[in-house]
Amino acid sequence: MFGRRSGLPTEAREPPRMTPAPVAPPPPERTEPGHAPFPSTGLGAPMVPPPQTVAGRVPTLADQPAAPPQRTPTAVDSRRSDSYYETKSAIFGALIEAIDLAQLARLDAESAREEIRDIVNEIIAIKNIVMSIAEQEELLDDICNDVLGYGPLEPLLARDDIADVMVNGSGTVYIEVSGKIQKTAIRFRDNQQLLNICQRIVSQVGRRVDESSPICDARLPDGSRVNVIVPPLAIDGPALTIRKFKKDKLTLEQLVRWGTITPEGAEILKIIGRCRVNAIVSGGTGSGKTTLLNCLTRYIDEEERVITCEDAAELQLQQPHVVRLETRPPNLEGEGQVTMRDLVRNCLRMRPERIIVGEVRGPEAFDLLQAMNTGHDGSMGTLHANNPREALSRLESMITMGGFSLPSRTIREMVCASVDVVIQAARLRDGSRKITHITEVMGLEGDVIITQDLFLYDLLGEDANGRLIGRHRSTGIGRPRFWERARYYGEDVRLAKALDAAEVASGA
Repeated sequence: MFGRRSGLPTEAREPPRMTPAPVAPPPPERTEPGHAPFPSTGLGAPMVPPPQTVAGRVPTLADQPAAPPQRTPTAVDSRRSDSYYETKSAIFGALIEAIDLAQLARLDAESAREEIRDIVNEIIAIKNIVMSIAEQEELLDDICNDVLGYGPLEPLLARDDIADVMVNGSGTVYIEVSGKIQKTAIRFRDNQQLLNICQRIVSQVGRRVDESSPICDARLPDGSRVNVIVPPLAIDGPALTIRKFKKDKLTLEQLVRWGTITPEGAEILKIIGRCRVNAIVSGGTGSGKTTLLNCLTRYIDEEERVITCEDAAELQLQQPHVVRLETRPPNLEGEGQVTMRDLVRNCLRMRPERIIVGEVRGPEAFDLLQAMNTGHDGSMGTLHANNPREALSRLESMITMGGFSLPSRTIREMVCASVDVVIQAARLRDGSRKITHITEVMGLEGDVIITQDLFLYDLLGEDANGRLIGRHRSTGIGRPRFWERARYYGEDVRLAKALDAAEVASGA
């Protein structure tokens, strides 16, 4: 067969016994001497055994990355015994001895998966291991995922209804579904397997995670955001957090169907996106800030040049003229770091029409405000805050902590002159997500920034099932501050209709 060596190893070719031979692999939490259980050689490449095993016969495969194949989702609540993992460990060891990785690397993902399945089936037959067809299929999928993909994470990544995957060491995996966190029965063989999978993920974007660099942000090929923190900082083993994105891009129309915003509120947001209004999307962790920012950017004119700056690239802009920039951490010598402020400052030399900052969290706030106030109208960004007024205060705090020796009033004047609208997103305690405020920044009175709410969400109570009940309402503002901008872009009639409809709906 194309991907295997000439025959199976000697112990695998022993004649079958009359009774099933007991499987005696090393315990799941330990590795065989000189043999890392899941060596990392780069994302999607078949894993190479250590040199002691192969004796230099297999070339390096790290330069042949390939995205892991999509798999059919499987249940996450199936319980697996220790004997399952022991059997899997024994078969995996025999597979590494039997397979010719140099030949396997030349196959496409599906062909490689079929080749591995054929060899594993033969190993099971020769070793006379007794298991049901369902157990054998589950084992085959697991081993293929370990060799070609992300191991136990594969069934979770294939599910589009999961928003977050949280791995707290090798034995504990949580997921978030419909705004609620639940524990799964999925586990890794040991912390070494989990660490190797973390290494494979971050190596795809040219980063590393180890004792010298124990914290790392990265992303998966589909744009999902990944954070890894490993020992000695993570005491109970590597902690891996994945913020997944849906394969289908969300739209404001879908948010309306889910009750996140009303149709009238969505129309106002569309006009904000079209009219080059400078907007800050504020909210807590998991409130949907990035999703909302993606929705707003759908209404940017296709002729505009847009430049995005992110720590880990996750924005999904649909425009044809987009330049995506990403920060870079320092190397082993502590050099070569490129910060968010470096990217935002460089943007100003790239002839942007809009600058989109994935998350404002430091001194780059000063440069973003400068860009908003110097001809780059329609720029946007997100930040963590609990309400619009707190978002404006955080902007001021980030500029102050960045070392800018400016008077507080000067900073506030800059905020008022730069930011037009703050859009607040929130995740409520029942797991639902709502847009709670559309708030205008009006100006400065004395030393106080004055704001004006256009749209609010009022919480009224909860039903018998614990679901929160509320309603969006218009505050009745006839003409918002950006009215003249809307008229300049020919959106004033649509804006007037949206405001009137919102007021009528609120009165009803």
